[in-house]
Amino acid sequence: MMSTKKDYYDILGIDKGVSLDQIKTAYRKLAMQHHPDRVQGEQKKEAEERFKEISEAYAVLSDPQKRQLYDQYGHAGVDSRYSTEDIFRSADFSSIFGGAGFEDIFGDIFSGFGFDIFGGGPRRGRRAAARRGEDLHLESSISLEEASSGIKKEVSFYHLEKCSHCKGEGAEPGTGKVTCPTCKGRGMVSSGMGFISFSQACPTCKGEGEVFKKRCSKCSGQGRIKVRKNITVTIPAGVDRGSVLRLKNEGHFGAGGYGDLYLHINVRHHPVFDRDGDNIMCNFKINIFKALLGGEVEVPTLNGKVKMKIPPGTQPHTTFRLKGKGIVNLRTKRTGDELVSVDIEIPKRLSSRERKLLEEWASIRREEI
Repeated sequence: MMSTKKDYYDILGIDKGVSLDQIKTAYRKLAMQHHPDRVQGEQKKEAEERFKEISEAYAVLSDPQKRQLYDQYGHAGVDSRYSTEDIFRSADFSSIFGGAGFEDIFGDIFSGFGFDIFGGGPRRGRRAAARRGEDLHLESSISLEEASSGIKKEVSFYHLEKCSHCKGEGAEPGTGKVTCPTCKGRGMVSSGMGFISFSQACPTCKGEGEVFKKRCSKCSGQGRIKVRKNITVTIPAGVDRGSVLRLKNEGHFGAGGYGDLYLHINVRHHPVFDRDGDNIMCNFKINIFKALLGGEVEVPTLNGKVKMKIPPGTQPHTTFRLKGKGIVNLRTKRTGDELVSVDIEIPKRLSSRERKLLEEWASIRREEI
C-alpha cells in the first residue's frame, strides 16, 4: 500500500541534498510560524497538525541514520523501524530553541507521550519503558529463476546482541544503581524559551532516574555488543523486486527484546525474459518457412526448453501463451503464464535460384514485385 504521508523535504520546503544547518534553519522558521500558541479559534487545530508535521519531518531528516533510511526506502523504511515515539525520542531540538529540547512531542497534539509544549508547563516525567532494539535493513539480490522457484540463501550481517557478561543490564555484575544526579530520580528535565515550554527525558539516565555505580567492563554499560551473524533465509517462490521479508528478532538487542531484520529483495534483470506480475514475456525468432508452413519449435522457459506449435501462416509479432510457465503468485499460489512474441527472420541475401523460385511463386499468386 502506498504511503499517504507527504514528502519530508517538501514539508520543510528544502531540496534533498541540503546540509543539516539548512534543515535546522528551515525547521526553526516554520516552527515559530506555525506554533499553536500564535493562533486562536478554528485555526488552532490546523496549526497543531502543521506543527506536528514539520516537527516529524525535522526529527527524521536531522538524524543521519533516519535520513539515510528515508532517502533509500521512503516512509516505509522509517515506519518499519521506528514508532512515532522513537522518531522524536532521539531528535535534537535543543539546538533549535536555544537549549530547549524535546525528545517526544505531546500535549494536545501528541497525547499520551507525557509532554506539554503549548505553554502549560511540563507534565510530571515518567520513566522510559523498556524498548526493544532497533530493526535492521538489508538488501539481497536474486535471479529471476530464483524468484520463480524460491531459494534458501545465506545472509551475513552485524547486529548488537545481549552482552553475556552483564546479561544486557549494562552494569558490572555485583554492582547496583544509584539515583541520577542530574534529574534527582525524576527521569525528566525541563527547559523552555519564551512562550515554548519543553520537558524531555534526562540525558544522563535516559529517563530511568538511576545510573550505574559501575559500567560493565565488556560492553561499557551499553548492555549489548556487536557480533557477526550468519543465518539461512528461505526466500519464497513468487517474490518480486521490492518485496520485503521480515525476520523476527534478528535485529539489534534492546532492553525490551530484539528488533527485526527486514530483507529487501532485488530481482536482477534477465537477458531473455521480462516480468509482468505473475507472467513472463520473451521474444522468439522463427524462420520464414516455419511461419508459412507451421511446425514445432523449442522455446526457452524458466525451467528449460519446451516445444511450442506454430500454425501455418503465423504473422510477425503474434503472441503465444504457454499456460503455467510463469511465476507463482505469493498470495494465491496460482502460477502465471509465459507470453512468447514471435519475430520472423527474413533472409538478407538470396541466391539466383532462390530469387527465381520466389519470382515464380509471386507470379503464381499474382503478387506485384
